[in-house]
Amino acid sequence: MAANSSNPTAMETMRDAAGGRFERARLFLSEVRNELKRVTWPSQKEVYATTIVVILTAVAIGLYLFALDQVLLNAVAWLFRRFGAGV
Repeated sequence: MAANSSNPTAMETMRDAAGGRFERARLFLSEVRNELKRVTWPSQKEVYATTIVVILTAVAIGLYLFALDQVLLNAVAWLFRRFGAGV
């Protein structure tokens, strides 16, 4: 189905209705404010709980990577000692 070029798109209509640069900026800020009114903000208790989860997860992943690094370090050192590449 071919698009009719005589019908302006929604964006073109909005741009024409908005006028100049300052009017477009005002429209943008107005739309941002309207969207922020629809946001469901978390409670302080929810923020605290999710912060604790993030911290514990970061610590757990850090400990896992540390242990993995130690295992690989020891494995490589053993290989070097085993095949005579020692210092």
